[in-house]
Amino acid sequence: MNRILILGGSGFIGNALYKELAPFFDVHATFKTDNAVFEKNKHFHQYDYELESLQILLDNLKPNFIVTALRGNVTSLVRLHFEIADYVEKHDCKVIFLSSANVFDRFTNYPSYEYDKTLSESIYGRFKIKIENELLRKPVSKYVICRIPMIYGAGSPRINEIKAQIKLNEAIDVFPKVVINATHISRLVQQLHYIINRRRRGIFHLGSNNLIHHIDLIKDICEQLGHPDALIKQVFDSNEDRHLAVLPKDNMLPKHLQLTIEDVVKSSVVM
Repeated sequence: MNRILILGGSGFIGNALYKELAPFFDVHATFKTDNAVFEKNKHFHQYDYELESLQILLDNLKPNFIVTALRGNVTSLVRLHFEIADYVEKHDCKVIFLSSANVFDRFTNYPSYEYDKTLSESIYGRFKIKIENELLRKPVSKYVICRIPMIYGAGSPRINEIKAQIKLNEAIDVFPKVVINATHISRLVQQLHYIINRRRRGIFHLGSNNLIHHIDLIKDICEQLGHPDALIKQVFDSNEDRHLAVLPKDNMLPKHLQLTIEDVVKSSVVM
């Protein structure tokens, strides 16, 4: 059985992925902060990437796949991913790096595809690019780069924030000139499951196949939540439409794993 190590297994994406994969693989995951539930689970390992080397955990577990779903200190995360890239090159192992649509946030006139040149003006986007470039120097059999747009879905941080703002009668910030695609957590972990199971390689864009203005997506989600009159605050950062979307073209997944913006909206109330 393939052994999978999820770095960041206590986070939103990492924990959802653990639950998706655990019935099918030998899955291990890391958590950082003391947690009685995780400590009782022998497949969860306490690990602080800012203070510890990953080498001991890798030597003990010898994973076939390393999924990186960590957030936090940029400098430490870059060092960690360089360490992982070196490890996978020397061992029978592959890294699955969860990247972001922000690696293209300098390009505004059109959506981006898997093998377009990356260019970012944000700290977050440049951080993701630095790790991507290190992985791209390795044989393609050693990595999967998954670029992910905004993530929604019932129980997601974004949906929880919208619900809290509605409850408090606070205005929700929307960007009328930003054109995006999106995904929801249930489909995302299914897609990652498929990529691991089929041993896919290369770069994947794991978002909806169609686009929408950010303001329209938020309005549709509010309506789906039963609050069509939720307060909206329009934030204009451009006079022209600005795209922040990653569309799949070269590495398409099977039809049953693809999704639309309409699926994302429906997922806001469906677990």
